[in-house]
Amino acid sequence: MLTSSYIGLGGNVGDVAAAMARAFDALGALPDSALVATSRLYRTPAWGVTDQPDFINAVARLDTALSPRALLEALLAIERDAGRTRLADGSDRWGPRTLDLDLLLYGDRVIDEPGLHVPHPRLHERAFALVPLVEIAADVVIPGVGPARDALAAMAPADIEALG
Repeated sequence: MLTSSYIGLGGNVGDVAAAMARAFDALGALPDSALVATSRLYRTPAWGVTDQPDFINAVARLDTALSPRALLEALLAIERDAGRTRLADGSDRWGPRTLDLDLLLYGDRVIDEPGLHVPHPRLHERAFALVPLVEIAADVVIPGVGPARDALAAMAPADIEALG
């Protein structure tokens, strides 16, 4: 049985558009999975640590038979293949990166395990993830929060620019 999952993509180091194109290809090549939709790319101001280049963000819908944990491990492998390194202490959480992949939603599941939290704990607060998510899934519901479009409507995402 396939589960619709939504993956947030971001990056701000190097040729991010090319890294995202490769990431979309890698997502589509995952076993027992189908890449169903991808959003446009969006330029967004850096968030968290703001003294760094703007980010490029997008969202992909992946229908998958992989378990949430197996999908997360696949996402981390795609990041590593793109040159992403993560510090063990997490101090680089909001810093520059070649590619960042976040498991935003996995069907309507709520998962709270070490290293795996779905829906993404701050998804409903982040316009840079909600704008591309709502573009490809206007009716998607964030478990425990409500419709993603309602969360987005409560924000002012004017500083997010679609690229192409």
